[in-house]
Amino acid sequence: MLATILTKTFLDRWKGMAIGAVVLGAMLLFGMATYRDIDLSLYTDLPEALRAIMNIPAEADVGSLAYGAIYSSYGALTLAGLALSMGSASIAGEERDGTLGLLLGNPKSRTAVLASKAATMVLLTAVGALVLWGAGLLVPAVLGVDITGTHVGALVFHMFAVAVFFGALSMAVGAWTGKSGMASGISVAVLVLSFFAVGLLPLFSGLENGAKAFPWYYYDASQPVLNGVDWGHVGVLLVGIGALLALAVVGVNRRDLRERTLGVTMVDRLRAAPLTKKLVDRLAGSARVSRIAMKTASEYQGLLIVTAYVMFLMMGVLIGIMYQFLDDTLATFAENFPEALLALVGGGDMSTPEGWFQVETYGLMAPIGVMVVTIAIGAKALAGEEARRTMGLLLANPLPRSKVVLEKTVTMVVYAVVVGVATFAGVALGSLLGGLGLDIGNVAATSLLVTLLGLVFGAFALVLSAATGRVRVALFGAIGAAIALHLFNAFLPLNDSVAGLARLSPFYYYLSSDPLMNGMAWGHTTVLAGLFVALLVAAVMFFDRRDLRQN
Repeated sequence: MLATILTKTFLDRWKGMAIGAVVLGAMLLFGMATYRDIDLSLYTDLPEALRAIMNIPAEADVGSLAYGAIYSSYGALTLAGLALSMGSASIAGEERDGTLGLLLGNPKSRTAVLASKAATMVLLTAVGALVLWGAGLLVPAVLGVDITGTHVGALVFHMFAVAVFFGALSMAVGAWTGKSGMASGISVAVLVLSFFAVGLLPLFSGLENGAKAFPWYYYDASQPVLNGVDWGHVGVLLVGIGALLALAVVGVNRRDLRERTLGVTMVDRLRAAPLTKKLVDRLAGSARVSRIAMKTASEYQGLLIVTAYVMFLMMGVLIGIMYQFLDDTLATFAENFPEALLALVGGGDMSTPEGWFQVETYGLMAPIGVMVVTIAIGAKALAGEEARRTMGLLLANPLPRSKVVLEKTVTMVVYAVVVGVATFAGVALGSLLGGLGLDIGNVAATSLLVTLLGLVFGAFALVLSAATGRVRVALFGAIGAAIALHLFNAFLPLNDSVAGLARLSPFYYYLSSDPLMNGMAWGHTTVLAGLFVALLVAAVMFFDRRDLRQN
């Protein structure tokens, strides 16, 4: 039984890990090839403190730059994201899908089922790490790049350890709550908070040691790509993994497991309240149309709440307040940091409030926040209904397939706008509390652009969902495209001969006009809105013409 569960889970999940690892390997190839054409004195002339932060040795080479820019951040975040996705689906996901009873109907304990799920998570994460290690050695060999002095294996091993830690965290939360959305939401929140705390706390005088309270510190602080494996730091992560898995065993054995039919949606709760019953009944309408959008909204309410909270409070209000307390390190950092490398995180002069928010909030976190919601809805909007065998119930009503697509899209648009508004409100309040004086109109313009950017990739996930009927293809295809096109936009401007090709990336139409300083670029807004509409039309066409899957 243990081997059967492990094998089935492995076969169900290996494609996502393989796609993630291969995409990262391809990005390393692209990045390293780009760095070969750059004057490395741009980096070797940086102050020693900045080179240490960027994991660049005194005699920086192409390899150390590429590993630092791609593997150390994107690679670790991607591997950890895939691991925590498996962790959240291990027990809570089986409960959500109504399949845990089938597993426990066999003569095996809950602990055995959890152990097999944990073993699969560790095994798949190890496979992904091995692919990254192989790519990390193969790419420089193919390009003729000397990587002497860098420890690729040590970096990947640290990445593996921190990824399994977050997978175990997600598994523990899911085992105690039975809610996969809560498990993934809490784990992602801890991951994001940890990532930024370790990067920002050393900039505050007297708070440097506070970074040790976060798991990301034990992945990155020892700079494994430069110094090799730090067994003390890895040991901390391994102890944490053991404690979390033990906690998961206790949680799954002491709790009454949830049946799939016991979930209460947001609509059900609002209908039960006398003050909102009439309004919700009217909004929900008939089962044929309006209720599709309401049902979809209920399914993703937890994800929306967590994402909006992170963007409003952590990436908006707190970022604005923090700006006033940074010491001279930030000014030195802003003066010497290469403008080309800043493009990787959105660009901007960090010595100004606008540049600070562009790098810390709008460069990466705001697009990620909106895309987390839009891609999740787009990927599962159609393929998810097919996988759960509920699409037939929707289409049994007298409405065309296109109506189902449009109703699902309504929820995607509304939720994207909510995250965009939360980001706008957080940045505006942070600017007010910090006395930064940001132009509110420019903040609104940037928030609108990031909302449209997220909708573009959400619509792309919807196209893949409509065309294939497979959630994982839609989910990882959209995520892979977003990562690749972001790097496409960041790296191509480094080479004048191909800089114009950056216009092929939707990210170009997001921040290239510097909306926080210059306000709305209506031409760029039109391009993003046009891409969204075109992808929506394509989704309708694909869904209308495809034979739907029954299982």
